[in-house]
Amino acid sequence: MTRPTVLLLAGVGFISLLGQVILLRELAAVLYGSELVMILALGAWMSGTAIGALAGRPLQPPSPRLLRVLLSAGALLIVLGIVWCRGARPALGGVPGAYLPFPKQLAAIAVALLPAAIVFGAVFQAAARQAIQAGGSLPGAYAVESAGALAGGIVATAALRLGVPNLVTGVLCAILALAAALRPGKRLLTGLTFAFGSLGLLLETAPLDRWMTSWTHAHLLATRDTPYGRATVTASEGQVAVFQNDVLAFETQGTAAEEFVHPAALQLPRVERVLVLEGGSSGLVAAVLDHRPRWVDSVELDRALNALVMRVLPDNARRPLLSAKVATLFEDPRRYVRLAGRHGVAYDLVLVGAPEPASAQTNRFYTREFFAECAALLGEGGVLALRLPSAENYWVPALVGRTASIERALRSVFPSVLVLPGATTLALASRSPLASDPETLIARWDTRDLHPRLTTPAYIRYLYTNDRVASVASQLAAAKAPANSDARPVCYPYALMIWLAMFHPTLARMDPIAWTSSVKAAVLLATAAAGLWLIVRRSQARHGAVVAAAGAAGMLLEAVLLLSYQSRHGVLYQDLGALLGVFMLGLTAGAWAVHALARGRRVRRLSRRKAGFVIFAALFLTCVFISARLRGDALPGLAGTAAGLFLAGALTAAVFAHVSLGLHDPARGAGPLYAADLAGGVAGSILGSLIAIPVLGLPGAALAAAVLAVAAALWL
Repeated sequence: MTRPTVLLLAGVGFISLLGQVILLRELAAVLYGSELVMILALGAWMSGTAIGALAGRPLQPPSPRLLRVLLSAGALLIVLGIVWCRGARPALGGVPGAYLPFPKQLAAIAVALLPAAIVFGAVFQAAARQAIQAGGSLPGAYAVESAGALAGGIVATAALRLGVPNLVTGVLCAILALAAALRPGKRLLTGLTFAFGSLGLLLETAPLDRWMTSWTHAHLLATRDTPYGRATVTASEGQVAVFQNDVLAFETQGTAAEEFVHPAALQLPRVERVLVLEGGSSGLVAAVLDHRPRWVDSVELDRALNALVMRVLPDNARRPLLSAKVATLFEDPRRYVRLAGRHGVAYDLVLVGAPEPASAQTNRFYTREFFAECAALLGEGGVLALRLPSAENYWVPALVGRTASIERALRSVFPSVLVLPGATTLALASRSPLASDPETLIARWDTRDLHPRLTTPAYIRYLYTNDRVASVASQLAAAKAPANSDARPVCYPYALMIWLAMFHPTLARMDPIAWTSSVKAAVLLATAAAGLWLIVRRSQARHGAVVAAAGAAGMLLEAVLLLSYQSRHGVLYQDLGALLGVFMLGLTAGAWAVHALARGRRVRRLSRRKAGFVIFAALFLTCVFISARLRGDALPGLAGTAAGLFLAGALTAAVFAHVSLGLHDPARGAGPLYAADLAGGVAGSILGSLIAIPVLGLPGAALAAAVLAVAAALWL
């Protein structure tokens, strides 16, 4: 393989992954941060890459000029994709603050991702052929491209952590693609012109960023990309509104904070020390100070967002946060709770101000394990309080199931739990009996001389005595949902149903836990795998089926490890690039190892079928080992997660390399095999995130990956 070909393959991997991350970040704002839709976006990119790899097959022989044209087109499509994402909602007729209709969401994803993905898939196909014709091999080309993707993932993470706006990173990515497309030996004048033009474009990104953001945010004050999403602040007629991934986080003239804080704080005869976990600047700290505590610790996850908000808050909203009684701490809230419990810190009241459990980032604040960590912080009579968006009157089965899974997680830790339903449901928990008589709470109200804008003694009385309290308690007791936990995030399937019900209301009546179980899902998966085996075992498609099954198993195992890391540490958005980089490093190592070992005498004596069985046995044992660790609640830390990702990547790539060495025509088979690998990854990501992990839990999903490994081994 020649040096120019190696550089081309590495560059394709680098630019492709970097561009993918940039466009996915942009789509996060278009789709209001919905991880459920982002899964489809990831699948769309992989599908586009597979289409490009297949479409590039007729391009024989690969032309250097064609490669330059494709790289230039890829650069342009990355920039156009960013512009499209910023204006997609207005262009598609979206109502401000509301989701686009589901078909239009799919259209937004397709327009943003598919063109660039198809181009980069075709570039890889052509570059891989060029490498093979230059004396290289398909495993070698795969390894070099993966190594470039490793570098792209590291740069994507580092840029965000250094505060580089996503638009700037996107422009730089496009510039690199154009630079790679320049013909070698171009005159110095051309190079200087290109360099100065690129510099001018970079200097104009800040006003361009604000201008494009203003398409969907009138009265824009500031916008910034943080490690956790895009933060945007607007102001109009004295009201400041804060958005995270274009979702309204809070506004300064609302009453949501007092409706949450006062009923919880009145459970205590005296409020001495309070812990606020996220949302302090949304008014929670100000409402807590009305109860005259001795000390308040406010823990915030996103330092950059907090700095942005503090600069624009009106004085009456900023003043409570600067009180001598308040300490603002920047730390992962769950990590803080765990460490504070170990050091014997005690609080009277813990307020969970995190968003609802609709993602891996937020679900970990509503699990049995987290509640146990909070219980260690509460002194005698201490109270834990959380809130959940719900419905004022009728609760559909999906909403009942989600609330029940959280209530059961609370009851597994706290003897006393009280659920107060409403448009926002309040859940209170304590190891001591909770007060259910509203007159006791109203007496404390009078003693503290509270004067909020909306919450009144009459509201407190209604909250505790309306007929929905008993009705909801009966519904929760009859629900079949198990307790929400780190290893089995039960809230996921319910969040999926609630979200889909916005577009198809009848889905809200479905209870995904009631009509399925781990055993049924495992049998269904095994049956599907066996059926596919019977179809392809004697066909020419078995090579692609083996690679696709291995890709699905590897992606499923990758999803399990990433979500377990998120559940334990909560910093996946910050460390995602590095962890994906380790996975790509595993891909590189696995492909190179098989390619190198295939030349050894001992390996040549081993039949290809037996060698394949060895690889799949290693993948199977890895899946089983990780499942056993997770089943024992031994969630891996950073080192364990990195090791697991490296093995998953190495074994997935080893399967790809092993199968590719048996192709009769590697040059023509490169595209289809690469497309099969990507198609398997798409299937694994959707299977894991939407079905296996929510239904089977993390340990069961790892076993599902083991089943796929066994099925693929039978196809050899």
